[in-house]
Amino acid sequence: MIKKVLIANRGEIAVRIIRACREMGIETVAVYSQADTEALHTQLADEAICIGPAAASESYLKMDAIISATIVSGADAIHPGFGFLAENSKFASLCEQCRITFIGPPATVMAAMGNKTQARKTMAAAGVPVIPGSEEAIYDALQGQTIAAGIGYPVIIKAALGGGGKGMRVAGTAEEFTACFLTAQKEAQLAFGDNAMYIERFIENPRHIEFQILADQQGQVIHLGERDCSVQRNHQKLIEESPSPALSEQLRRQMGEAAVRAAKAASYVNAGTIEYLLEPSGRFYFMEMNTRIQVEHPVTEWVTGIDLIKEQIRIAGGGKLMYTQEQIQFQGHAIECRINAEDPEHRFRPSAGLIQDLYLPGGKGVRVDTAVYSGYVIPPYYDSMIAKLIVHAGNREEAIQKMRAALGEIIIGGIITNVDYQYDLLSHPDYCSGQYDIGFVEKLSRRKEA
Repeated sequence: MIKKVLIANRGEIAVRIIRACREMGIETVAVYSQADTEALHTQLADEAICIGPAAASESYLKMDAIISATIVSGADAIHPGFGFLAENSKFASLCEQCRITFIGPPATVMAAMGNKTQARKTMAAAGVPVIPGSEEAIYDALQGQTIAAGIGYPVIIKAALGGGGKGMRVAGTAEEFTACFLTAQKEAQLAFGDNAMYIERFIENPRHIEFQILADQQGQVIHLGERDCSVQRNHQKLIEESPSPALSEQLRRQMGEAAVRAAKAASYVNAGTIEYLLEPSGRFYFMEMNTRIQVEHPVTEWVTGIDLIKEQIRIAGGGKLMYTQEQIQFQGHAIECRINAEDPEHRFRPSAGLIQDLYLPGGKGVRVDTAVYSGYVIPPYYDSMIAKLIVHAGNREEAIQKMRAALGEIIIGGIITNVDYQYDLLSHPDYCSGQYDIGFVEKLSRRKEA
């Protein structure tokens, strides 16, 4: 049984994990960089340890410093949250070697599913539909061009390791391929320290649908339904909702069953996400598996009533799943908006600085996950997301209205945020009707520029 958890992260997810641990009677240890001395997670945790300078490479990505902090504090487990080291199999392996419980999948599983080429092979063998693409990692543009010609244009070039939209380019023709490949490869090397790439057919106008799964150490696997994450900008999600307005009950069942097969084929343990691309025709394809808790996990918690962070901790401690698939019931509709400190009027330029005034909405069916407070200074070194606004209502129309009302109440003075931009997206006829895909935001931007 886990008694003390070190949170290897910062911001709202660190606060979220601390709260879950507190409710479970588990002690917590926060780690922080020199830029996060006044951060909320350092104040809420039972202990806080500084692990280095402001740069993430010298603090939140510093494996030896985090392991040392865990040992010194006496913590017996590490929760990585999302981002930073959350999907780093080397870090998970290091935890295992040091006999520290890693709250996530085994390192070998993480490595296998984090490598997109290997993950594709595993999914295909399990009967999960995969997008036609390369079978092995590609390091050379000329080799990639030959493979792309066999697949057929347009193709998408992706980093074999990593995610978050980095190391990704679409090549519409053979003439564009080399420049796209080299640019994506350079980004992959900088972001993930690896220049292995893979290529697959580019699915035009799809929806991005992901299924939440839970798997215990005894081999039991269930799914908790889907999240529609199609509202994106530069491959970064902006709005997520559950259930998806694009899925019929039959399609939902097929995709959910495929997600469970995928997790079992990977010998997966803990919380994870199977991500699909869904064509307008209703055909779906495995895209990747995220071997961590997702930013958008609260929408699933709203519609299922299940606390995913607590389930992660229970499973990591050896506990069995508390639910069967038949016991999972979906209630109402949930939407999440990511609140970022950025300026939509100036190419979404980050907006760090002092929060002078802060008012966050509340009421029935309204949840705000954040680590900011009035007087807090947002450092310029990390991701721009400062809060997540999540609402729950009886149906999608009511949820949209509740989200617009909640967005209208937010006051964040001193910095620029995307609150008004999110309000506009929630008010657009295509979003309100559910007739949107992953090109929705890009199309709006082109119309505005025209």
